[in-house]
Amino acid sequence: MKSLNPTYLKGLKFTEAQISTLKMIGEYKGKQALFFHQTPEVLNSLKQLAIIESSESSNRLEGITAPHKRIEGIIVKKTEPRNRSEQEIAGYRDALNLIHESGQYMVLSINVLLQLHSMLYRYMGINAGSWKLSDNEIVEKNPDGTIKRIRFNPVSAFATPKAMKELISTYDLAIKDNKEPAVIIPLLILDFLCIHPFSDGNGRVSRLLTLMLLYHYGYEVGRYISLERIFEESKETYYETLERSSYKWHEGKHDVMPWLNYFWGVLLRAYREFEERVGEIRTGKGSKTKQIRQAVDRRIGPFSISDIEQDCAGTSRDMVRLVLRQLRDEGVISVSSKGRNAKWIIKR
Repeated sequence: MKSLNPTYLKGLKFTEAQISTLKMIGEYKGKQALFFHQTPEVLNSLKQLAIIESSESSNRLEGITAPHKRIEGIIVKKTEPRNRSEQEIAGYRDALNLIHESGQYMVLSINVLLQLHSMLYRYMGINAGSWKLSDNEIVEKNPDGTIKRIRFNPVSAFATPKAMKELISTYDLAIKDNKEPAVIIPLLILDFLCIHPFSDGNGRVSRLLTLMLLYHYGYEVGRYISLERIFEESKETYYETLERSSYKWHEGKHDVMPWLNYFWGVLLRAYREFEERVGEIRTGKGSKTKQIRQAVDRRIGPFSISDIEQDCAGTSRDMVRLVLRQLRDEGVISVSSKGRNAKWIIKR
C-alpha cells in the first residue's frame, strides 16, 4: 500500500533524533527480559491491570463506555454483558486475550483480520467479520454528535478487498527486505486506517493488530502496560498525527513522520512506565509500594490520589493509582466519591 510501497519506503529519510529514538526503543526491548524471570508475581498483576485498562480505553476511544466496576467484572468474566456497550467490551476482551495468548504465532492474513473483527461483535448477533459494503468517512463530530467536518475519505468499498491484499503483500515484502519492524508496523497501521476496511470497529482492530505485530518482533511491553490507555490519554495527538500523516495519502505524497514520531513516543512511554512499575513494586523493605500503603493507612477521612502523592514524594501518579487498585481489590479501601476528584476511604 501507499506507505509500504518499496519506492515510498526508499525515499524515507530519518533525522539523528529519530535514529536515536529507535535505538532507545531497541535498548528497552533488550532490557525487558531482565524482569521476566525475576518478578513473575508482579508481572501477573500488571497483566491483569493492562487487560482491564486496554479494554476500557480502546472502547472509550470509540465512544463505547460503561461503569468501571462493570468493566472489571466483564474482563474477569464474573459479570455478563447486559447492553450493547458491554457486549462490545466483552468482545474486545476476548480478542485481546487471543492476542496476548497466541498473537506471536498468528500470521498476518485476511482471515486473521476478519477473525479479530468478528470477535468484537460476537455477543451482539451482528454479521461481522467482513469488509465494508458501502463507502465510509472518517469524521470529526461536535459534542452533540453532529458531524463537524470530514477528516479523511478512505478507500471505497469496491476497492477495499484488493487494497487489503496489497497491504499484506507490501508488508510481507518490507519484512523480507529486512526493514526495521519498529518503522514498518506503524506504517502498516496508518495504511490500514486509511483503507478503513470495516463499516465499524476499525480503530479497535488496528490497536489489536498493533499488539500482535509488536509481539512478532519481541516488543512485549503491551502485555504489561496498556498501549490503548496511552493512546487514549493522548487522544488529541493520536487523531491529529493520523490526520496529518494521511493528508495526500491517496496520491502517495503524504508525510508519515508525524505518525511515526507519535507511535515511537507511545512505545517509549510504555517501556519507561514498565521499568518504573516493575522497579518500584519488586523492591523490598522501604519500597514505594510500602510507602503508599503506609500513607493510606495513616489516613482517617476520605483522601484523593493527590493526597497520597504529596505524602510520597517522588512517586508517580501511575504508581499510586496501581497500589490503590490493589488495595481496593484486597478490600482495604473503597471509593467514597467518583469523578475527576474521586475520593477513597479506608474500610475499617
